[in-house]
Amino acid sequence: MNISYDWLSQYIDSGLTAEELAAALTSIGLETGSVEEVESIRGGLRGIVIGRVLTCTEHPDSDHLHVTTVDLGTGEPVQIVCGAPNVAAGQTVVVATVGTVLYDGDKEFKIKKSKIRGVESFGMICAEDEIGTGTSHDGIIVLPDGAAAPGTPAAEYYGLTSDHVLEVDLTPNRIDAASHYGVARDLAAWMSCHRTPVRAKLPDVGTFATDRTGDAVEVSVADAADCPRYCGVTIRGIKVAESPDWLRRRLTAIGLRPINNIVDITNYILHGIGQPLHCFDIAHIGGGKVQVMTVAEGTEFTTLDGVERKLDSRDLMICNGTGRPMCMAGVFGGLDSGVTETTTDVFIESACFNPTVIRKAARRHGLNTDSSFRFERGVDPNGCLYAMKLAALMIRELAGGEICGPVVDLYPAVAAPYPVELSYSQIDTLVGKHIEPSAVDSILDSLEIKISGRKDDGRVLELEVPTYRVDVQRPCDVIEDILRIYGYNNVEMPSHVKASLAFRTPTDAADALCEHISDQLSAQGFNEILNNSLTARSYYDGLQTYPAEKCVSLLNPLSGDLSLMRQTLLFGGLESIAHNRNRRALDLALY
Repeated sequence: MNISYDWLSQYIDSGLTAEELAAALTSIGLETGSVEEVESIRGGLRGIVIGRVLTCTEHPDSDHLHVTTVDLGTGEPVQIVCGAPNVAAGQTVVVATVGTVLYDGDKEFKIKKSKIRGVESFGMICAEDEIGTGTSHDGIIVLPDGAAAPGTPAAEYYGLTSDHVLEVDLTPNRIDAASHYGVARDLAAWMSCHRTPVRAKLPDVGTFATDRTGDAVEVSVADAADCPRYCGVTIRGIKVAESPDWLRRRLTAIGLRPINNIVDITNYILHGIGQPLHCFDIAHIGGGKVQVMTVAEGTEFTTLDGVERKLDSRDLMICNGTGRPMCMAGVFGGLDSGVTETTTDVFIESACFNPTVIRKAARRHGLNTDSSFRFERGVDPNGCLYAMKLAALMIRELAGGEICGPVVDLYPAVAAPYPVELSYSQIDTLVGKHIEPSAVDSILDSLEIKISGRKDDGRVLELEVPTYRVDVQRPCDVIEDILRIYGYNNVEMPSHVKASLAFRTPTDAADALCEHISDQLSAQGFNEILNNSLTARSYYDGLQTYPAEKCVSLLNPLSGDLSLMRQTLLFGGLESIAHNRNRRALDLALY
């Protein structure tokens, strides 16, 4: 998962450098593999400055080239040959000086001192596409008079910024940290324990309100077990357009391709706070109603990638009022119901789906999306409404339109915090060190784990773990959370080790015999092979010793060659022999 340092700063002001931030995150279990500087324009406009054209004459040996002298703020004007039709004396221009590297896609070229048709040139007056500030190549960039003094770095004039992207490797249980805000929340806990108390802050949605009542899309959910919460809002009269620079920069920094202001907002919220959203073009919502339901086995549905799929009767679908599927819930949108340049009215979905239902649907259809990744591991149902409100406010700000009421919020069984009882002595026993109760209380508070009560003279804590921490539901889970914030390195190695003697069992004797035989074979030049426990069904077809009907098959195999559990080591050994012989390794001694 990519985390933008600049984006993260929206939620927490840590004051740490990117490298210090990476070290802090790694220490609390969010291992950061790399830190990479990312520039909004490749090359950072290094070597490119603002200049002023002093003179401009026709090239003596060309009917389309011009010979110019340009003031670059160095005191001595520089001669540059330019082929742009719009170059003229008196202009303020952008100049790539000698030694500057410019980029064209994957290609790059260096500006050198050159001689063009017999006239020396010491640089290049640039067009938009040549420096990456635009796509136009109609002529050179002409800035307003007095826009900047000669010699001003172009990066300074354009307000160019750079960012650092941290590659965070999440463990499967930490879906709560699969967003910038989730990382900020963990970082705030570390800061509060080791630096200065601080809280991660979300954008305020207190100004959310409907602009008018009526014309809102209705929603029904067939089974609340499949969809515990479904929030939605209707926005009419929007204008789909390109997103502003700041939004496009944040998405491109983490490797996403900007599409349009509506889709970009949903991606921004997904990677910003971890809640997947989906936008429907209301023009394609037949009957003006959304239904969360399953459909008949074999129903055909074309996903956004243009692939026609046959649905399973267990696939949870988002359908319109006539029952036609529009989206594979929590996995992938439909080709016909998405937002396009002609869309004027949208319905924003912010929901929580059953992780098991989503995981099985994604595996059945071989799909793995940013949304399914999060829904499979558990999305906080108590965050759905906030994400929907934030999306609506951003759409109204960037695309216009009116928010139509009433807002949909189907939430029949409200998710409560997870209750956990934990004693201070349990913490000390499992950690192997005494941690002061005041430090424990402080860490719990920084992790937003509420101490709702105390028992046994205050030695036992009654805790309420927030619903976004789906992996923390037992005392040992809470202790692990306390320890990763406290710091594994702060638990000293003991000065002595305690051990107890145990008698040798028959299993121990058998293992020792295996080890002895293995040592003897290895000493005689044999190599031990370890083959996969999964194998191909084709090996067992027609066998009598190991009949195919006795094989244990996988319900969801990774491939046809790894579809069942092996009955014998024979085929794995033969595969090893074949692998070596095919590579001219003929002198084999294997066990």
